[in-house]
Amino acid sequence: MASVNVESEVTGKVWKIEASIGDNVDEGDVLMILESMKMEIPVESPVSGTVTELRVRKDDSVDEDQVIVVIEQ
Repeated sequence: MASVNVESEVTGKVWKIEASIGDNVDEGDVLMILESMKMEIPVESPVSGTVTELRVRKDDSVDEDQVIVVIEQ
């Protein structure tokens, strides 16, 4: 099995988390929603697999290119 790191594309704040550890996700599923400059930016899964880590919580600040979710394929 391979681990896939999902990174934030923007600097912002975690507004809502849609996925939980152990969830099976498909490519394109929304994992969480970030808020940046009053815009809501969905973070989509780049692969199908199982969420093994959520490295942020609601209201956490995130930096661009920060790993926020890990998915096991």
